[in-house]
Amino acid sequence: MFQGTGSDVGKSVLVAGFCRALTRRGLRVKPFKPQNMSNNAAVTPCGGEIGRAQALQALACNVEASVDMNPVLLKPQSDNGAQVIVQGRMHSLGNSRYFQDKKPELLAKVIESFARLKKNTDIVVVEGAGSPAEVNLRNSDIANMGFALATKTPVILIGDIDRGGVIASIVGTHQVLETAERDLIKGYVINKFRGDVTLFDEALTTMTTMTHWPSYGVLPFISAVRQLPAEDAVDLDKAFSGHDKTILIAVPMLSRISNFDDLDPLISEPDIDVRFIKPGETLPVHADLVLIPGTKATLADLEFFRNQGWDIDLSAHIRRGGRVLGICGGYQMLGQKISDPQGIESSSKVQTGLHHLDVITVMRPSKHVKQTQATSPALGCTLSGYEIHIGETSGPDTARPFLLDEQGVGLGATSPNRQVTGVYLHGLFSDDIFRMKYLAQFRGGEHIAGRYLCQVEQALNTLADAMEVQLDMDAMLQIAQQENHQSLQIKGIL
Repeated sequence: MFQGTGSDVGKSVLVAGFCRALTRRGLRVKPFKPQNMSNNAAVTPCGGEIGRAQALQALACNVEASVDMNPVLLKPQSDNGAQVIVQGRMHSLGNSRYFQDKKPELLAKVIESFARLKKNTDIVVVEGAGSPAEVNLRNSDIANMGFALATKTPVILIGDIDRGGVIASIVGTHQVLETAERDLIKGYVINKFRGDVTLFDEALTTMTTMTHWPSYGVLPFISAVRQLPAEDAVDLDKAFSGHDKTILIAVPMLSRISNFDDLDPLISEPDIDVRFIKPGETLPVHADLVLIPGTKATLADLEFFRNQGWDIDLSAHIRRGGRVLGICGGYQMLGQKISDPQGIESSSKVQTGLHHLDVITVMRPSKHVKQTQATSPALGCTLSGYEIHIGETSGPDTARPFLLDEQGVGLGATSPNRQVTGVYLHGLFSDDIFRMKYLAQFRGGEHIAGRYLCQVEQALNTLADAMEVQLDMDAMLQIAQQENHQSLQIKGIL
């Protein structure tokens, strides 16, 4: 199990790299995260939800994603409440107190999924969440030491030197853990190092002396990791624009933005500047496309959108002939109105939309979660994606659907002048052919081929290569073998 000294230290990425490295050694590997908190979700083939990071880690293992890889997924809807997804299905709504009461029930589901995942598998690589040093959460923890203690899973601690204070983070974590928890940590890894690593030797000696945990290596900052899908919205704050890029796609940073990995394939394009517009900023007047992304709380973010004055900017953009694409919640916001008669999202029963599509949306308790194959008659190509949404959208503009599903049923809606489009389908830009043909309208009709999924694969291999060189992979594998008292069938592989 990989735990971190804090959030955003690289746990998801290192688990993906570790999984790819072990898979290339010939092991049967699967990823696992007991509890994740993210509005970036993926849909499994069975129609269940898991964290997007676990879908990436499954790709690193060359296996199909499963709901057992992330049995508890929390999708924040407000500052103190979250939708609770258990083994892929909507379970309930909860706040921080909820998890203290529900820990036994949720931990049982976690262990149940973990047991299923271990079958026909040589090794399961587990990712923690946040930090095990958050002792105020210990009583309700199922994500870090709560899981590790229950399953006797050995732990490697990850520290991020790029954010500063890594020595204090490692030593401080040791200080606040209980003895049984300390004993489960078998060593540590330092992530995102820049410069001459020999200058850090004395620091490694200090940390090992003070914790009695050995170092399993120092991993340098790997630029290829930027090609991997981001898990947290905090990563969007680090996005930067390229001055040599000729096409501008403006993306309003909604307060509950979700499934923003839809944008990663666009970011990977050499001539596309995907610019995240922060609250208080205006939508750029020279934007070629305004893309309104998904949101976990459409009604709240519709009000947020207006509070920034983006509704005025968007109307001006359309008057200038600009294009607009709304995905999922962004699609709902573009319509005439959104009704929530049962108060599923908000106490506001009806809210007026942005009036750029002649559709209305009604929120319903049932949730649409499925993988979808689609075609684009206008572009003459097929693509695949996934849907995760509550709400049903209908109206005159759906007679001009953006896409068609396998049964020929329309998906989404288009305005009469073809400037404004909305659709529920996530992941559509991951398809290289569709993305190339869609972007041709901004490239003067020119078709420039990209290879997004190949870039992701190359990044995983680059990461795995670095881990094999810089980290003591053999020692970490031996820990897993010794601690679990079972054969990992790795004779001849180490």
